[in-house]
Amino acid sequence: MRVYNFSAGPSMLPVEVLEKAREEMLDWRGSGMSVMEMSHRGPHFRQIAEATEAALRQLLEVGDDYHCLFLQGGATGQFAAIPMNLLGGRRKMSYVLTGSWSKKAAAEARKYGEVEISASSEDSRFTTIPDVAGWQVAEDSAYLHYTSNETIHGVEFQEVPETTLPLVADMSSNILSRRLEVSRFGVIYAGAQKNMGPSGITVVIVRKDLLREPLAGTPSVLDYRQQAEAGSMLNTPPTYNWYLLGLMLEWLQRQGGLEAVERRNIEKSDMLYRLIDGSDFYRNPVDPRYRSRMNVPFTLAESGLDKVFLQQAEQEGLVNLKGHRSVGGMRASIYNAMPLEGVKALTDFMQEFERRHG
Repeated sequence: MRVYNFSAGPSMLPVEVLEKAREEMLDWRGSGMSVMEMSHRGPHFRQIAEATEAALRQLLEVGDDYHCLFLQGGATGQFAAIPMNLLGGRRKMSYVLTGSWSKKAAAEARKYGEVEISASSEDSRFTTIPDVAGWQVAEDSAYLHYTSNETIHGVEFQEVPETTLPLVADMSSNILSRRLEVSRFGVIYAGAQKNMGPSGITVVIVRKDLLREPLAGTPSVLDYRQQAEAGSMLNTPPTYNWYLLGLMLEWLQRQGGLEAVERRNIEKSDMLYRLIDGSDFYRNPVDPRYRSRMNVPFTLAESGLDKVFLQQAEQEGLVNLKGHRSVGGMRASIYNAMPLEGVKALTDFMQEFERRHG
């Protein structure tokens, strides 16, 4: 029996995508080979790679002035790649801290230059986003970096911040979940394992005019210019993950594109937040203005019931609801592949659990 998987990542994939992968496992469209067995230099995989990039560009409306790269190393690898590629002779970078992942990105960047913290919500335990009007952005910075959705703390930017600097965004946990004006960004990067596919491949969308000589000692596989020139195939890429990412993009297109996907994500998150807000038994700690549509942390009135909640939820086919160890409580990750029925099953369970234990 398939369960409703609320994992923060790797997350659930649509059954339709998994069935398509199963159908093509031994023989990809008459090639006589599995995608796993194909040469990344051969015509079959070239077809997969080109179709995947075309679908990504169509969904996000990515212009010709951007490269779309498909790389290894996860978003964590990009924490280093960003300063390596964008500093361009400068020393300073500006970062906004709104959770664990933006904090880790800034810590990694410090290895390569001077990090200015433009704003931070750490004093509030990362339950809000600092007012953009109060950000202190160093104008001589090479770029301004922020994390658009904090997976652990459940905080999400609802608007793109204004800046005169090249804007860099880690969108690992909310890319393709809503409409986006890519032209406002210098770089967008995202690990695939939440909204785009399995772990092991990372999308980097980088404006072409930002490509310059990287820092001395930058590994070739992290050099955006070299990867762009090689079509993301400087070395053997994660071919099967690339293929699955392509299947996910095709699935998103069939859902009606990002406008339709965003409407459904709003409906799902509203359903869960309504239950939490209408209850004295559950609580969400995040400033309502910045609540995430993707990751919903919540606590029970009595933390001693956490283990019972998780056990009983699992018996109902609702799995991976345990909150991150640094935060505690529960966390429901409701990415694109989570159907409305899954959120309805969770809210029904939560209501019944409160009735029995509240």
